[in-house]
Amino acid sequence: MAVELVLIVVAALLLLSVFASKAAGLLGVPSLLLFLLLGMLAGSEGLGGIAFDDAALAQAIGVVALALILFAGGLDTDWEVVRPTLRSGLSLATLGVIITAILVGFFAHAFLNFGLLEGLLLGAILSSTDAAAVFAVLRGRGVHLRGKLEPLLELEAGSNDPMAIFLTIALTSLVAQPIRPISELFVLFIQQIVLGVLGGVLIGLLGLWLLNRLRLEYDGLYPVLTLALAMLTYGATAALGGSGFLAVYLAGLLLGNRDFIHKKSLTRFHDGMAWLMQITMFLSLGLLVFPSRLVPMAGMGLVVALFLMLVARPFSALVALLFSRFTLRERLMVGWVGLRGAAPIILATFPLLAGLPKADTLFHLVFFAVLASVLLQGPTIVPIARWLGVEAPQLRRQSAPEISLKDSTVEIVLPPDSAAIGRQLL
Repeated sequence: MAVELVLIVVAALLLLSVFASKAAGLLGVPSLLLFLLLGMLAGSEGLGGIAFDDAALAQAIGVVALALILFAGGLDTDWEVVRPTLRSGLSLATLGVIITAILVGFFAHAFLNFGLLEGLLLGAILSSTDAAAVFAVLRGRGVHLRGKLEPLLELEAGSNDPMAIFLTIALTSLVAQPIRPISELFVLFIQQIVLGVLGGVLIGLLGLWLLNRLRLEYDGLYPVLTLALAMLTYGATAALGGSGFLAVYLAGLLLGNRDFIHKKSLTRFHDGMAWLMQITMFLSLGLLVFPSRLVPMAGMGLVVALFLMLVARPFSALVALLFSRFTLRERLMVGWVGLRGAAPIILATFPLLAGLPKADTLFHLVFFAVLASVLLQGPTIVPIARWLGVEAPQLRRQSAPEISLKDSTVEIVLPPDSAAIGRQLL
């Protein structure tokens, strides 16, 4: 295909995705749903006729996109807001993920003709949540959740991917090699967490030092620097055997809660980059799906989605928050808003690349379960929040005005002992 045609196709898909995000807000559904559907329509069995069946490339796109999305999420997370929910959020991100995986696994083994390990693999793939999808629905309706619910969901979504990824990789390995010792997997888990934390903190501190000490001649190079730091964080940590996703989220969290040059503009840049990554990721995953293979999975996928929504997620949330200070109504709300997003579909490509016997079935089953979760739960989030009495009025946020230093020069007299003396402001 000529370069001109490639550019036209890419531009058309991006423009349609932007319009789709606007439509999603009006319809009260997460944007990811329309992005996935757009990818399916553009695929080999859709109107676009784009042939794409490279699971390895789709996984690579998904991993890079998810890493940059997590970095942007950490950069935009206020530590003072999420700190009171740290214990509860980590409980949901670890114990909650494990319980969800086990419940779905045994259900699939008992009722859906899956082997026990295959069922647990399905549960692990579906165990992570997507808070962005929940907040998109709430913002579309002008609704907030009261108290610490939103910081809790934000922290859970940012920290549960490493556990889900570890379980998926471990169970994929066990399905392929059932004789692998469990102790080896436990050591791998500790290694992933320890190296993930160290990588995120060390490279985050390095990035903070560079941003505040390195005097670049051109302001446009600062986004390049932070983008490189995000990629370095994931790549270096993963290469050493740690959790790259945990590291990149922690690096973003550390940077986002410190002062550094051009912080506001860099945060906006990474927010835009996160949107671009979301669109690219969902479009590529939508292209990878064959609707003709999706239809036979409808019945089984709906059953799995309903069990996940009505049993696995609520039960895991109630257990994980058992000793928290959240009320029963708030715990029930947490149990209901476990929408699935990109991570499960990306994780479903791991069995495909490993060549497992039921890999194609798993991928299309997970894809349908994610669609069903978004379609069935998305429109009910606001009514359920109101019914449980956990809705809070939306406050209008005052955005900081844009300031251009070229517009005017203001003289400010500093006292002799001011800490600003001798420091560069911008």
